[in-house]
Amino acid sequence: MAGNLKRISTHVLDTTQGKPAAGVAVRLERRDGAGKWVQVSSSQTDQEGRCGQLLPDGNEFSGGEYRLIFETAAYFRVQAAQGLYPFVEIAFLVRDGEAHFHIPLLLSPNGYTTYRGS
Repeated sequence: MAGNLKRISTHVLDTTQGKPAAGVAVRLERRDGAGKWVQVSSSQTDQEGRCGQLLPDGNEFSGGEYRLIFETAAYFRVQAAQGLYPFVEIAFLVRDGEAHFHIPLLLSPNGYTTYRGS
């Protein structure tokens, strides 16, 4: 079934420094019918810590299981910080008919939290 999902975005905030986390590599994956994770796209957060659109242009996606993988080890190396988590993986469920998902990540060297944004 062709879906209505048109946008998946994220915003990474470094809570230790109180500023956006620029330069974090982010990968979007979708679980296929066989249960295997397949890469949909990859990007890097901009100076404002954002990836405004992770879905490829011109494609519509249906509901299913998706995940964002944030490569935090490289970010913390640049910040001269020792992070506990080398990457952060956020899996989420998209239901048919949903059009936009914004998944923020609040990040520090020893913890993280996430929520569904708007």
